[in-house]
Amino acid sequence: MIETSARLLRLLGLLQSRTEWSGAELAERLGVSTRTVRRDVDRLRGLDYPVEVDLGPSGGYRLGAGGRLPPLLLDDEEAVAAAVALRTAAGSNVAGIGEAALRALVKLRQVLPPRLRGRVGALDIAMVRVPGMPSVDAGELAAIATACRDRRGLRFDYRSRPGRESVRRVEPHQVVVWGDRWYLVAWDLDRVDWRTFRVDRMRLRPGTGARFAAREVPGGDAAAFVTASLDRAWPHQATVRLHAPADSPTARRARTYGRVEPVDERTCLLHFGADTLHSLAFLLGTLEEEFEVVRPPELAAELRRLAARLVRGAEAAEEEAVVEVERRADAPAEPG
Repeated sequence: MIETSARLLRLLGLLQSRTEWSGAELAERLGVSTRTVRRDVDRLRGLDYPVEVDLGPSGGYRLGAGGRLPPLLLDDEEAVAAAVALRTAAGSNVAGIGEAALRALVKLRQVLPPRLRGRVGALDIAMVRVPGMPSVDAGELAAIATACRDRRGLRFDYRSRPGRESVRRVEPHQVVVWGDRWYLVAWDLDRVDWRTFRVDRMRLRPGTGARFAAREVPGGDAAAFVTASLDRAWPHQATVRLHAPADSPTARRARTYGRVEPVDERTCLLHFGADTLHSLAFLLGTLEEEFEVVRPPELAAELRRLAARLVRGAEAAEEEAVVEVERRADAPAEPG
């Protein structure tokens, strides 16, 4: 019985690793006859694994989609990846998914062997929720992602940043995560143009629209399109010249702020936005390379004010350190 159970696990692993196997290939891998393979396939079906069989000359076997979720067989790397993903999902801003992710993580950890449990513990992630961060409904998010996959139109009520309500009809292209927010990139049928929508401001209307032919998002990159859209939406815009090439680590990190434009082998332009001039200056302070302000001139003045405040803070700390050294020098020596 133990030998049969081990063979079933091996058979399941083979079926999960490739789209289709012939009966002869499975028999050779398992070291059994094709008749035994057929019996083992029947046993897997009895455990709710949807194994499909091609009755043609090749007699291929494949693992299909079933009505219920059967147990999954994961290798070491897949198990660690699943555990880390569940821990991340447990702290995400997708409403209704955190508790389910924690339950699944507990179940997975209970069956992990000690060697993997230690790796998962070393990769554990502490998620800190930002106060006031809007949550996304898990059901709405799944419905939007499904419409993107199936290329079906969507109708939804949308609340813009100023608070205006409107009904939108779109051809959904892709869901993008930018920072802690979810965005939908879609072709707006009424405005006849590409648009970016915050998912937490969308409320889907019942039903799905007709199928549509896929379009290419401007630039071919949905994430870059979202970044550029957000950059244009900020009330304060800036451009700086980074003393680093566009493919440098600094420039790649700067792409989370806005759009990077190559200039030559040693420099590039960063176009980005923020809600205040102070925020623009703060973001520039996190960069590790030299830069020059191209526009606006007000940003240069804000950087000077920020730099002066930082210098004052450093000088105060240095003065406090000098006072402490002098205090210790004047203190009476302790008896030996």
